[in-house]
Amino acid sequence: MNRQQKADVIHILRTQFDNSAASFLVNYAGLTVDQMQRLRKRLLGNDAELKVAKARLMNKALEGSNIQCSLQPFLKNQVALIFGGNNFPAVAKVLYDFSKENEAFKLVVGCIENQLLNPAAIIQVASLPSREVLLAQVCGTLRAPMNNFVIVLNMLLLRMVWALKQIEDKKRASGV
Repeated sequence: MNRQQKADVIHILRTQFDNSAASFLVNYAGLTVDQMQRLRKRLLGNDAELKVAKARLMNKALEGSNIQCSLQPFLKNQVALIFGGNNFPAVAKVLYDFSKENEAFKLVVGCIENQLLNPAAIIQVASLPSREVLLAQVCGTLRAPMNNFVIVLNMLLLRMVWALKQIEDKKRASGV
């Protein structure tokens, strides 16, 4: 790789660091080409991209990027970068599921919205429900007090109707 090609790789990585909501470092040592291709396909389906480069080039890209996480200490061995968009729980789930299927694949560290996550935290993010489910839960939570209020108001009206019905029944029974 000549100097210009290295500069291009650094620029591409720096741009992706700056434009992605989440970045993950994974150890891919021991994976076959076929396994890596399957992982790439799964990631593309979730608006994420896997990049493999020399650790030195990744380090230089990190130095000039806007990312606040310190990923430099983890740039050892055979690591790959995964850049994800706003749907980072889905990307974390893909990575976690892939690590369960392939023992050679290891989660190293993640950086989600400038917060460093260890592998256990990545697994917690992966276990979160999808965005649609979370939004439905929020809507249900916001709707519940209003529903209860309507039910209470309805019960007050029904009580008044029942009271009037009992008064009517008493008057009929007394013959008035």
